[in-house]
Amino acid sequence: MNFAVFVEVVLAFLALVLVLLVAFRTELTRARGGKILAFIALFILPGLASWVGFNAQMDRSESTQFCLSCHVMSDYGRSLYVDDPSFVPAVHFQNRFVPRSHACYTCHTDYAMFGGVRAKLEGLHHVYVQYFGTVPKPDAIRLYHPYSNRECLHCHAGMRRFDEATEHRKTPTMLGDIYSGKLSCLSGHCHDTMHDIKDLSYATFWKERTSYATPTH
Repeated sequence: MNFAVFVEVVLAFLALVLVLLVAFRTELTRARGGKILAFIALFILPGLASWVGFNAQMDRSESTQFCLSCHVMSDYGRSLYVDDPSFVPAVHFQNRFVPRSHACYTCHTDYAMFGGVRAKLEGLHHVYVQYFGTVPKPDAIRLYHPYSNRECLHCHAGMRRFDEATEHRKTPTMLGDIYSGKLSCLSGHCHDTMHDIKDLSYATFWKERTSYATPTH
């Protein structure tokens, strides 16, 4: 149990105790102190508990573990371990170009002004479909909108390795077209292999090391 959840449980427990106290000792509310106690029990503590819980769950919704908790997403999680440098998400995940604990959120958040809000609203729609809608087959899942170069450039823009890469300078205007969005990073023969879950049965997988030796002197 993390700290936020612990605080939420404590606040909820205190609220319950005070509500029961006010319910069984109604004469307390006749005095000013009792009214304040009732207000705290019925409004302040439940409100604080809800706020802490909401924030904790919003933070949790950014985790890779949360994104992959639905069965339909399990193959997308497996694709992060494909041992093939043409798999763009796998390369980013395995080389820690993105934080592994927040890999899905990092790459699938719209980095416009309200991108984080938009991503979480779309995530809520996923949760709704999981429990109340018709869950699509994994290979039928599509993005809500075309993937923008902005999401790639959020990290890569200005990197010397990116700007000076031969692959980005095949024509005099190529790098400028990438920055302007005229040429998509996901264009054919560029970075066009994403999760490709249809072919996972033919893939080989990288096995992450779980322990490392500590250097000694």
